[in-house]
Formats: sequence, C-alpha cells, structure tokens
Amino acid sequence: MLADTHAPRRWRVCPPRVAEHLRTADRILHAGDVCTAAVLAELAEYAPVTAVLGNNDGPDVAEWGAQRTAELDLDGLKVNMVHDSGAAAGRLTRLRRRFPGADLVVFGHSHIPLDESAPGAPGAPGAPGTPGTPGLRIFNPGSPTDRRRQPHGTLGLLQIAGGRLITAAIVPVT
Repeated sequence: MLADTHAPRRWRVCPPRVAEHLRTADRILHAGDVCTAAVLAELAEYAPVTAVLGNNDGPDVAEWGAQRTAELDLDGLKVNMVHDSGAAAGRLTRLRRRFPGADLVVFGHSHIPLDESAPGAPGAPGAPGTPGTPGLRIFNPGSPTDRRRQPHGTLGLLQIAGGRLITAAIVPVT
C-alpha cells in the first residue's frame, strides 16, 4: 500500500526500496495524492493497481480510473479506500458510518502512518467491537517519498487469506 507519493516533485521513478516490496505484491493500493497518472502506470508494471483520488491529483489521475473512494473484496476481506479520513478525533466512528460494510479502511493525506483497530477488528486483539466501530481496522501507510515530520518514509504491507487480515505492517523505506 502506498499514499502521498507526490510525483514528480517527490517521485521521479519508483524508489529502489519501494520496488523491492512491489516485486512480490499481488495488488497495489494507492490512497491518493499520486499527482500524475505516470506513477500509476509505473506501479501497474508490478501488479494490478487500485487508486483513489487525492486533493493534489489532476484530471489525468481521474482519467486513469481513480475515483474518490474505492471498495474492494480482497480474498473475502471487505476493504474501502479514501484519501482524506478527516480529523483524528472520532476517526474510527466516522469511517465506520461512512463505510458500514468495511473490515478495513485504507486512507492517506496526513503522511502519518497509522494502524488502528476497534476491538473485534480483523487481526485486532479483543472481544466483539464497540458500538459504532465493530470490527473496523483503519490503516494509513504514510508516504514513501514525503515523510514530512515522520522519522522515515513508509509503505504498508498486508497479508490476507480466506477473508482474514493475517498481518498488517508499516515498513520504513527511507
């Protein structure tokens, strides 16, 4: 998973440490702010790509096929994507309302990596979910190229099997 690559200012070609992970990907999710469709074409050389539009994406990214939101079934796991999830306060509840059928919501925009779960979410410890957020896990892979105030550029890796999120990891690439 990627977000906020901000080409061509921050991404001229796929960084080698990012490419290492893409070579083994079954699918690539990009949570917006690609900024140019050329990045999506480059990513598609590694694996099928699903991308959502970010606030800095131009018409060529929309013409490539990116939408404001995306809904996917990844081996039985219900995944939704959006670029901007809004303020951190109330995020789990807000995303559950917006995507009531989702097991996992992937987002970007902040450049801040995040893996957060409501109790009962796929791969989360604990019992059944809390009211308003049952079973929801939210994930921001951060940015591999524009880390802002983060210690590293990052991407996200998911392992999914049989409708279950087996592992989720935020991986430093800079």
